[in-house]
Amino acid sequence: MSSNATSGDHRRVKSAAFLFACGCAGAAPHWLDSARSLWPAISLALMLGGYGLRSVMRGQLTRGSSASVPEIDRTTLPSLDVVVAARDEEAVVPRLVERLTSLRYPSGQLTTWVIDDGSLDRTSELLDDLAGQHPELNVIHRQRNAGGGKSGALNTALGCLTGEWLLVLDADAQLQDDLLERLVPYALEGGWSAVQLRKAVIDADRNWLTRSQAMEMALDAVIQSGRLANGGVAELRGNGQLIKRSVLESSGGFNEDTVTDDLDLSFRLLTHGALVGLLWDPPVQEEAVPGLHALWKQRQRWAEGGLQRFFDYWPVLTSAQLSLRQRWDLTAFFLLQYALPVVSFADLSTALITRSLPVYWPLSVVAFSVSGLAYWRGCRSGSEGPEIPSASLANLLVAIAYLGHWFVVIPWVTLRMSLLPKRLVWAKTSHGVEHPVQA
Repeated sequence: MSSNATSGDHRRVKSAAFLFACGCAGAAPHWLDSARSLWPAISLALMLGGYGLRSVMRGQLTRGSSASVPEIDRTTLPSLDVVVAARDEEAVVPRLVERLTSLRYPSGQLTTWVIDDGSLDRTSELLDDLAGQHPELNVIHRQRNAGGGKSGALNTALGCLTGEWLLVLDADAQLQDDLLERLVPYALEGGWSAVQLRKAVIDADRNWLTRSQAMEMALDAVIQSGRLANGGVAELRGNGQLIKRSVLESSGGFNEDTVTDDLDLSFRLLTHGALVGLLWDPPVQEEAVPGLHALWKQRQRWAEGGLQRFFDYWPVLTSAQLSLRQRWDLTAFFLLQYALPVVSFADLSTALITRSLPVYWPLSVVAFSVSGLAYWRGCRSGSEGPEIPSASLANLLVAIAYLGHWFVVIPWVTLRMSLLPKRLVWAKTSHGVEHPVQA
């Protein structure tokens, strides 16, 4: 049996067990008398609400120094590879190469790599033409059926890299010219093994959905920075992740048996004692998903990958290998992000069947309230690059309601993971909107 099949079987059993446990937790309070039915939710609301509030308020939104790097420091900056895995990206490849070749870094210390992962459009042809114009650009061509998804493409490049660090980007990434000169010193001075850039949405003004995603990215950065400040952990987000190559290789490279290489790698680094930092400014700029259908597909993949990593690494995550604060952080995050939506769905279903009122509403109210506070703080913190939408009451209400999609996505994905085998595919997001990079 292949390792993929084995992992799939184990994940299916764990998904079913998780679904059953959340179902019982959501239904059980309905059989208590009315005076005690709210106790579980109120207890969790106080415990997890305190965790969330502390994370939001303690977040340190660190900005890389905007001062020019002194010449003596520039000569000691480590070698760096910028790596992009691209599939069917003809709409953005010319813009991507333009951005990569405009990045400032010491001469001879920067190399760029783009992996054409079996594109069926003109991506391959365009990359070869651009490589002829830019000697510092290296192109790797990979068969479409080579396997491993994006992780397989990145692992193909990993064997060719010589830099001490690598920066992984998506094909739609847009960067300020001085980003590397500010990002790398921040990683070195902080002693981080990896650093995630805040993700900033370029097209927030397109519609309410892209505006909500722009606010969501700010919320995510606020919460992640707060988790770090509380002794917890931060996670990689795929686009705009700087990683020390020696640490990546000692952790086994990119996992080809997962649908979200970034989330999986975050836990693999953690189990090897390597910590991830977060940089608010400068951000990596990217396009948002413009429609509900594309958002549904994207969020299913994110939810599945998020659950996969907890199922795969939970024995280590709950062991003494991690600090008590890290274990508490991961437990609270898991309960809020993954358990709460499934428990709430079971609670609502039981309430409809028994013709009673839902009992977990106090926990949901607290979770959405803390999210609203994180939105408010993130939107008021300022941004280099694209402007974050204002924290007006209307924007906050829409963005908070938008977060409700997780209460549908995660129960559905958990049920699907419990019943169906997963075929690993590269479920890429379509790109192509032309937007100028914003400084």
